[in-house]
Amino acid sequence: MSTSGQHSRFAPDRGLTGRMVTTMFLIGLVYVGFTGLLIVLLRGAWPLIVLISGGLFVAQFWFSDKITERAMGAHEVTPEQYPQLHGTIDRLCALADMPKPRVAVAVNDMPNAFATGRKPEKSVVCVTTGLLRRLDPEELEGVLAHELSHVAHRDVAVMTIAGFLGVLAGAMTRIALYGGFVGGNRNSNDGNTAIALLIIPLVSVVVYALSFLLTRLLSRYRELAADRAAAQLTGRPSALASALTKVTGQIAAIPTQDLRQAQPYNAFYFAPALSAREAATQLFSTHPSLEQRLAQLAKISAELGH
Repeated sequence: MSTSGQHSRFAPDRGLTGRMVTTMFLIGLVYVGFTGLLIVLLRGAWPLIVLISGGLFVAQFWFSDKITERAMGAHEVTPEQYPQLHGTIDRLCALADMPKPRVAVAVNDMPNAFATGRKPEKSVVCVTTGLLRRLDPEELEGVLAHELSHVAHRDVAVMTIAGFLGVLAGAMTRIALYGGFVGGNRNSNDGNTAIALLIIPLVSVVVYALSFLLTRLLSRYRELAADRAAAQLTGRPSALASALTKVTGQIAAIPTQDLRQAQPYNAFYFAPALSAREAATQLFSTHPSLEQRLAQLAKISAELGH
């Protein structure tokens, strides 16, 4: 993993880099331990376990951007279709000295944005039509700078991988339990089978819980880091604060059914798809509170004023 921001003029963040390395190490360690346990308990099926776990991981990493884009309804757009959007990203990429990502739009009234991609050259930045309709040019610039900082710092790829490993552990458990690997061998000891049936789901739950907690902690910090980097790059923290306030307030007015459909992807969004009541009660939210984000931007604004 490269040092955060070393290929762009986005302010480097050692705290973010350290958290990404730690998160990936701990989640990777847990996942390797989980795979090793499956191999020990299901000795006869270990080649298939290694093949499936490795294949799913590689496929997910390689196609993560396409999977995310399709799930969120994003479609790539040309400069002719969205000249202002492309123009703003062109200026920010020139200012940040980074390669321009692909630009996409999702036809969705919920005002939001996200970035995805395993590396800057393969990344995409997407905004919803609801966001374009509601924000003025300076506010939009702040949101896009926020998303571009995720690309430059490479935390999008880390979040994608880290979040997937917990899901992969659950998939491996279902394959082991319902694929005939546990209890499917007539020569297997009934006692060992009973132990496997008990231990595998339990360990899978632990793996998912650890992945969940670690990714939530990283996700909150990376949002603050992206706000900070965007405000410093554009020199207009007040515009980003205005966009945050506007987007958060407008999201709260989106129908609950639409919000629930978007919530599985909250970790990628500029602002979480939560109602006002849900946002106030989210102990394990993917994002820091609006108050915390605005306080940081106010501090940066005061520092720039000096």
